[in-house]
Amino acid sequence: MAGLLYIVPTPVGNLEDMTFRAIRVLKEADLILAEDTRTSSVLLKHYEIKGRLESHHKFNEHKTVTMIKERILAGLNVALISDAGTPGISDPGFLLVRTCVQNGIEVQTLPGATALIPALVSSGHPCDRFCFEGFLPQKKGRQTRLKELSEETRTMVFYESPYRLVKTLEQFMEFFGSSRECSVAREISKKFEEHKRGTLEAVTDWYREHEPKGEIVIVVSGAVAKKEKKDYKKNDI
Repeated sequence: MAGLLYIVPTPVGNLEDMTFRAIRVLKEADLILAEDTRTSSVLLKHYEIKGRLESHHKFNEHKTVTMIKERILAGLNVALISDAGTPGISDPGFLLVRTCVQNGIEVQTLPGATALIPALVSSGHPCDRFCFEGFLPQKKGRQTRLKELSEETRTMVFYESPYRLVKTLEQFMEFFGSSRECSVAREISKKFEEHKRGTLEAVTDWYREHEPKGEIVIVVSGAVAKKEKKDYKKNDI
């Protein structure tokens, strides 16, 4: 009988964000696949999880995915974790999940930690409808994508490196307008968690003066819908 693939979220900061079920699944799994075995070893040691650990990251996933699939088909229960958050969300995981689904292997994804939802809900921007963009292309296609997003009416969520934050916010001002509202969440669930809210111009000015550190999530309000703009103009006359 074939085994299962478990997608197991891990804390994005505070180790207490680990769920009871996630701990149990990792303890019972025949094999744990980790994005970085050194990073994951700290978490596993903390919870006294002693299962077999192997690396599975963006540099080797294309080579190892078939072998992992065969091991699951042979009966192994495999758990996939990333350095932090839910695998597949801007982290390795999609290729393995798709391969397992295509081969009739059951995939169970545990609910759990991810950076984008706390950042979105804490932002104060509408979160009933939103689009998650993850990391924007660094070069090719970046400006094209920003131009497309300039008319997006839903709240937008982005991941970004602290080293590129100011540059990205400056590009947002260029394409979205300096008065567009935003929120920058930093170090979610960690000791020095921080949220800076305001216009793109104000938040950009803040981070020009205060060097950002840690994991970054940017939430930007959507554009005013064209119909709303027309109605607004009519009411102004």
